[in-house]
Formats: sequence, C-alpha cells, structure tokens
Amino acid sequence: MKNFPFTITLILLLATAAYLVWQERSRGKAPDLPQSAANEISPSAFSLHPSDLTVMDLYDRLSPSVVSVANKALVRSWMSPQIFEVPQGSGSGFVWDAEGHILSNYHVIHEADALTVTFPDGQAFDARVVGAAPDFDLAVLKIEPAGRVLTPIVPGTSRSLRVGQSVLAIGNPFGLDTSLSKGIVSALGRTMLSMSQRRISDVIQTDAAINPGNSGGPLLDLEGRLIGINTAIYSPSGANAGIGFAVPVDTISRIAPQLIAHGRVTRAGIGVQLLPDALTRRGRVEGVGIAAVISGSPAERAGLEGARQLGWGSFALGDVITAADGKPVKNTDDLRDVLDTRQPGETVVFTLLRNGQAREVEITLIEAR
Repeated sequence: MKNFPFTITLILLLATAAYLVWQERSRGKAPDLPQSAANEISPSAFSLHPSDLTVMDLYDRLSPSVVSVANKALVRSWMSPQIFEVPQGSGSGFVWDAEGHILSNYHVIHEADALTVTFPDGQAFDARVVGAAPDFDLAVLKIEPAGRVLTPIVPGTSRSLRVGQSVLAIGNPFGLDTSLSKGIVSALGRTMLSMSQRRISDVIQTDAAINPGNSGGPLLDLEGRLIGINTAIYSPSGANAGIGFAVPVDTISRIAPQLIAHGRVTRAGIGVQLLPDALTRRGRVEGVGIAAVISGSPAERAGLEGARQLGWGSFALGDVITAADGKPVKNTDDLRDVLDTRQPGETVVFTLLRNGQAREVEITLIEAR
C-alpha cells in the first residue's frame, strides 16, 4: 500500500501524455486509418449526380447563346445640342439563327431608340428591330455578327409538355448576367394579357425563378431544346414568387419566321367585322356576333350576315359564330385563338347561329388587314 500514491501519479502522467499526443494529432493531420477505411473515403464518394452533370453541361453549352438586351432612349441635353443615350430598361434574348437574329420580348424593346445586345463574354453589338408582335409579346432583333460564330438554340415543341417536367431558365435577372435557375412545369394552358391587351393562350407556368431581367430569355427542357420564352411573373412584390410564365415555343415557331420575313404577323380572317362581346351578350347568346360582312369576302360568298340596326340604340343580331372546327367559341379571344393557328388559304368549318337555328359553313381563310 506504500506504493499506492506513486501508482496513481504514474497513471495520471501517462493519461496526460496520451491526451497531449491526441491533441497534437488532431491539430496536425487526420489519424491513420486502416486501408479498408481509407478505400471507403475516396473521390468517388463526392462525385456529382448525373442529373447535376446534365444541367451543368447544358448551361456550358447554351449560355453563350443567351444575351442581355439594353433598351436606351436618345435624349437631347437642354444645355447643348448633344444627344445622350439614357438606359430605360434591360432584359434578355437568345440567338434564333446563325444570321444574327435575336429573339426577345416586345416589352423589353418597347419605345427603344437604341438597342445593344451583349454576349456573356462581354462582346456587344448594336441591334435593330426587324419585326415585332405586341399581341404575342415577341420581337426579333438583328445584329451583324462581324465574324462571330452564332449558335442558335434549337426549338423543341410545347404540345407534348407535361406538368412536373423539369425545365431550365437562363437570363439576366436584375442585371446579373447569365444566371441559371431550375424548376418544373407547374401548369399548362394558362392565359395572360400582352401589352396590347390581347390574350396570349397556351402559356407555360413554371416555378423556375423568373425575375425582372429574365424577360426574353429561353425556357429549356433537359435536352437543351427551347420550349418557351420567359415573359412575365406573378408577384405582389415584383420579385420571384415561384410563379413565372413563358410564351410557348409552338407560338414562337409560328410567329418568328413571319417577323423575319415580313416584319409583322400575317393574320388569317374571313372578311368580317366583329361585334364587341358585351353587345353580343345583350342578345342572350354565347358566341361572337358579326357586325358587318365585307363586300367580296369569303364570308359574303358563304352567305354570312351582320347585325341590323333597328332604331336608335337598338339592333338585331345576324350570324353568331359559336364554334370553329368543332372548338367552342365563346368570345372574340376564342375566335382569335383559332385563327392565329391558321394560315391564309386554309379552310375552317364554322358553326353559326341565326335566329336560334344552327348551321355549319366551310370558309377559306384570307389574310386579314
């Protein structure tokens, strides 16, 4: 028992030494592990998921084709005859073809005196508007590439989209160039109003972050195909609230070539003037009332009749269009939705209502003026 205090002291010294060695190892390097454990902690344990690699590859491949679009006004100084360029807005756009056509939103270039297109590498070009479609919030710009090789974003289709499908948005939110956001198709078949107060149909809703500055940028599927153009957000604060809208690529593919070729949209019609929807509803019918039939038009040859004036402030309905190719027509927007998908020279079967009697007529469409 005489050696008991010495034994306790020795144990305490050894424990202290072991603790100090452990501390030094912790500060210096990781403890040595058996070979089997070392094999478990390898670079492969931290590799990226295949879906992440897909998104990263798409961004690397497609972001060089997404541009920022600066909208500038020309202002003359009140102190001198000098003219200044004053920024009045910015948005996004993307390469439509190798000839230098850039697609964007109409509201991005609205009232611009000068436009500048800037690529992610900083190279900038003056741009001019070759065509605009305010009713669809679309515009086509043209730059002179000056030897730059342009890679267009390949259009896909929006007809086959499914709710829940993954999508990517590339643009310049709040001026932060070439930003990527990812989400899904939240809903299909939405409608929204353009700057001209015309209804845009079949709009794609997405929860991919869309903010001011994203307008005009591409909405893409995971194959890198264009499925829409980011156009608007629904947000009380003006920032992303998880509800963004994109004009579908099927509309873009129909409109963009017309803007490039003619500078405007070629609309189909039958040669009639339409009654305002409010007046048609006064006749207690659902459809689109015809106000007048243009002389020599396909509508006149088909025997259509317009409304008749009965007296001061009163009238009698003539023909009312209630369907087109079997699709119900309840108002003028419904009729325009049908005609906007058709070209002059095509035929459409219209269902008409006159004095409570329904009939069908086939009419060949002409270009509306």
